[in-house]
Amino acid sequence: MKKALSICALALLAALASTAGAKAEQVKVGFAAEPYPPFTSPDANGNWVGWEVDFQKAICAEAKLDCVITPVAWDGIIPALTSKKIDMIIGSMSITDERKKTIDFSDKYYNTPTAVIGAKGVPFEATPEGLAGKILGVQASTIHADYAKKHFSTAAEIKEYQTQDEANQDLAAGRLDAVQADSITLEAFLDSEQGKACCEMKGNVADDPVILGAGVGVGLRKEDTALKEKINAAIKAIRANGTYDAFSKKYFDFNIYGE
Repeated sequence: MKKALSICALALLAALASTAGAKAEQVKVGFAAEPYPPFTSPDANGNWVGWEVDFQKAICAEAKLDCVITPVAWDGIIPALTSKKIDMIIGSMSITDERKKTIDFSDKYYNTPTAVIGAKGVPFEATPEGLAGKILGVQASTIHADYAKKHFSTAAEIKEYQTQDEANQDLAAGRLDAVQADSITLEAFLDSEQGKACCEMKGNVADDPVILGAGVGVGLRKEDTALKEKINAAIKAIRANGTYDAFSKKYFDFNIYGE
């Protein structure tokens, strides 16, 4: 009897040890290795902060995932995902049919307009006519570069940059007439001291759902269906329980989720 009890006790201890040692699934979360405020940017200590960092933490906690922030060069971020250097992309990547040929996406987690900014005191609109004869800066390998090439290249000279910050800096220095990007990140630049001094919003571009997509989603490998289910459930949960709205209010005074 004592021997039987000892065996049971040992089995229980082994089970408890196994449970205690169990770890959450670890996933590497990729995003562009550059400042992209208010979504992602390094603070004074080199830690990444911003709305998308808060979003990532919220869905990883909800889905019980051990998420490791993994900055990647933007123009190589999809290859990094498909080659398994990272496991998902949370980097303001728009859901487009072109990208769906290579990767899959979660449900959207925000949707904001595309806009154009330019020098103060130089009136023009975000149209082919308004940009005629101007130099327009865009970040390479983005929906904004694709949009500008399709809609503005016959009127304006399109100049591509590796990072959004480089385009903004050239606009501030007078080497560009305009910059196109997501309206939120452009507003963040306009709110900076440099942006306030040089530039202003010129307006939103006309919509093109084929190029601009249907909002921003988490990029995933096509075969990772279980992870996609976890992420979609987590997005739905944090929107329902108030977590999404709570951290969003720290950054925005409007509904970033969109329609």
